[in-house]
Parts: sequence; C-alpha cells; structure tokens
Amino acid sequence: MTELTELGLSSYEERVYRTLLVSGSTTAAALSDASGVPRGRIYDVLNDLETRQLVHAKSTEPTRYTAVEPDAAVSTLLAERTAELQREWVRYCEVASAVRSNLLPTRPVEGNIWLGSLGSEEMQVALREHMRTATSSVQAVVGPPYEKAPWETLEREVDAFFAGAESDVCVSLLLSEQVLDTIPDSFFERFDVRDGIRIRILSGLELSFDVVDSATATIDIPHPWMDADRLGVVAVQDNTVLDELERHFQTLWGDAVPLPETK
Repeated sequence: MTELTELGLSSYEERVYRTLLVSGSTTAAALSDASGVPRGRIYDVLNDLETRQLVHAKSTEPTRYTAVEPDAAVSTLLAERTAELQREWVRYCEVASAVRSNLLPTRPVEGNIWLGSLGSEEMQVALREHMRTATSSVQAVVGPPYEKAPWETLEREVDAFFAGAESDVCVSLLLSEQVLDTIPDSFFERFDVRDGIRIRILSGLELSFDVVDSATATIDIPHPWMDADRLGVVAVQDNTVLDELERHFQTLWGDAVPLPETK
C-alpha cells in the first residue's frame, strides 16, 4: 500500500494522478496509454478524480485533463480521510453503547428491576455478577418459570449461577420436582468434587428467588403469558424483605428432601 492509497486513492486513481503530474494537460486516450489504465476504465477514473477535485477537465474537443497541485490534492484527501474516520468513530461509539446495554441490563433510575428473558446473554452476565458478590452463603429457590423451560435454556442460567459463585461459598439450592425432571443426571456429577453445595427437592414451589449473604436478593418475575419465560428480576436490599425471604427459605428447606442418590 502506498501513501496515496492510504489516503484513499485506488491503484488506478493513483496511476492516473501521478501520470498527469508528469504529462501535464492531456486527453483520456493518451492518459490511458501512458498510465496503463484500460480505456474501458479511464473515463470512470477521471470522473471520480474530477468529482473529488483532484483533476480539472477543460471543455475542449477532445476533453483535456490536468492534475491539481500536489499540496492541494493531499489536503483534499486528508480532509476526506478525516471525515471518514470521524464517521467511523461515531459508528463505533454507537456499537459500543449497544454492546454495553446488551451485556448487562441497566436498572431503571428509580427502581430495582432488571428486564431480561430466561437464558438471555445479558441476564447470564447479570447473574454471574450477582453471584460474585457472595462471600459466605447463597440460598436459592428454583421453581417457576424454570419448571417449563427446556434444559438448553435452563443450563445457561445454571452455568452462569455457578460460574459466579466462588468455590468457598456455601450454596443451598432448592429445586422443584419439575425442574429436577428437566435436569440430566450428568449435571450433578460436577458437584462431586466441590464442597459446600447442598441440594434439596420440594414440590409445589410458587416463587423463584435467591438470598446472597443475607444482604441482597433477587426475585424472578414470571412472564404474564409465557409459562417458560420470565419478564425480569427484582433486586432487593431491604432488610425486612430479606429477613422474610430467609425465613421462607428455611421453612421450605425444612420441608424438602435431599437430592436422590440416583441423580
């Protein structure tokens, strides 16, 4: 790549422009022969250069062409390139903004709701970040809407859950019987080498939620007309609500049974 092509000229345009600097005013036919640019392309190349104000055309018969001074040509090309890069900068800023919003859902200014469907990429990121805040314990209830979701969807959320939890965090996981039926036996093999994970089963769960370190919680909002999806999650830090969720979890945990050994 030459300096002129870096500034935006094609190889044909550069050859025509450099030839004109040497030859001075000349016709398209003579310019084609001197530059080696095919006659089938020479007029298109000249028209493009004239449009970009790098070549002047004189209304003679036949038309004769001259190159603008190099300083002026370079300034014109630099201005074009600068404008192009500015447009690219704006575009990349827009892409970056979209990526940020897709990777992590943004909470409303006056609320604690994260909108996101079950298994979506942005909610996987949100779940991992939520779990990374845990330093001692996580208590989680997995019921609706996970019960009717396919394992391919459920697996993405479960993987994000455990990817965010440190190995020394005690995890108490309460699954509904319907969720247990969805999970393959191979899933539970990963816990054989990790301490601090307890799993129990209970039927009739009506709500999915978790409590992290008794300091924060999230509650799933089921989708109003899609049984296998959710609308989003509510983040909770109010002590009264946290205490109530922990009491409810302990009640459910006491009624639950350990994970069957066949799993």
